[in-house]
Amino acid sequence: MISRDIFSNLSPFDHRYSLRENEYDKLEKFLSEKAKIKYQARVEVALIKVLVDRGICPNHYLKEVEYAVAELTSEEIYCEEKKTRHNIRALVNVIQRKVSPEVKPFVHLTATSFDIVDTANMLRFKKVTEEVVLPELIEFEKKLMQISLAEKKTIQIGRTHGQHAVPITLGFALAEYVSRLGGRILAVKEATNQLRGKFSGAVGAYNASSLFFSNPADFEKEVLAELGLSPATHSTQIVEPEFLTDFMHSLVSTFSVLASLSDDMRHLQRTEIAEVGEYFEEGQVGSSTMPHKRNPINYENVKSLWKAIMPRMTTVYLDQLSEHQRDLTNSASARFLPDIIIGLYLSTSRLNRVFAKFAVNHQQIEKNLNINKNLILAEPLYILLASYGHPAAHETVRKLTLQAEKTGKSVQSLAENDDKLNCYFDKFTKKQRAILREPGKYIGQAVERTEDVVVSWQEKLNLGRIK
Repeated sequence: MISRDIFSNLSPFDHRYSLRENEYDKLEKFLSEKAKIKYQARVEVALIKVLVDRGICPNHYLKEVEYAVAELTSEEIYCEEKKTRHNIRALVNVIQRKVSPEVKPFVHLTATSFDIVDTANMLRFKKVTEEVVLPELIEFEKKLMQISLAEKKTIQIGRTHGQHAVPITLGFALAEYVSRLGGRILAVKEATNQLRGKFSGAVGAYNASSLFFSNPADFEKEVLAELGLSPATHSTQIVEPEFLTDFMHSLVSTFSVLASLSDDMRHLQRTEIAEVGEYFEEGQVGSSTMPHKRNPINYENVKSLWKAIMPRMTTVYLDQLSEHQRDLTNSASARFLPDIIIGLYLSTSRLNRVFAKFAVNHQQIEKNLNINKNLILAEPLYILLASYGHPAAHETVRKLTLQAEKTGKSVQSLAENDDKLNCYFDKFTKKQRAILREPGKYIGQAVERTEDVVVSWQEKLNLGRIK
């Protein structure tokens, strides 16, 4: 058995990111090399089960194969592969050595290597997503919903192009991500449900299984049903790659939403903005030389890991191409597919920890809102003037903003003292006048939209009512 200090491993996933045992353990049983071999062996067991059900071999053969598979070790397979130079033949040889001579011929009967490989991969990717990734994503979606509702009336300056725009609320800003993440969760669920296996033989035409069954497609369905999968309408030596492509795309696009959110939160933590913050543990250090710093390391980590994982989607697209019934140009690249799942899960888990202690600086939010309070009501003033017939409302208000910047007076007060505009002001309603005097009232439907978005996604995701 190979024994290695984790800090001698080459991948960051196997040393730096494996230190949280609860996270590592959740992933290991689906995505490790050991797990991959176990899932491949499960496919071999499913084959024997259906051969028994079909009367091709007696029931006790299944018991022998199940027992043999339970005893398998990764070391055995790798040792055998040194001789065979073929991983699935190595798996088959090891299983066959553990069963009686009469059972041995039925192991892998009618199967080709990628009946096992593709089906096992689809199954373990489906399981890890359903049991690990989606629950983590849904937990984070709930946290976003809770904070959105809690901050739905927290008036915040809206920003476009990094500039102050018009007021919104912090809850409304976060509701954007409630919606975007909710949509991605549904996409991940759909893509996961569409993952397919195969048991159609060396070129996908059921050549081998046709020797025994009049309808080998039904045989394929039965084998896959034992594993909770369905076949595609067509396969070659491999499963149609689009199922896996769509699945991986759903994960990467979900990761992009998390990276976008993290980028927003990172910027809101800037010293000159300081509207939100990450909780700092006692003894945590932000800089090796500047003791006062409290860096947004978690948000930066999510974005950084996304930058490492996102480009791998290009390789997934490249792996859609396989000459004729199959070539081996994905043999190495496909081994790195679990990294996409791992990266997304680790980042979601990290954000769940950060948002559990999400800090909002309400005083700073108000301070930032007031920085341009003399200017930010230029939009409603322009729109109201135009609606009451002013022929050059935009240009007039633009000039007022320049004057406001020079004098320090508000656009609204300058407009009210402009004799040329008095006739229009007389037409404004009481509500419109109130909005022009108080930036905090000019938030449109931010509160209502926040509530609507949260309730809508609670229903779409069947989460129940979150308060």
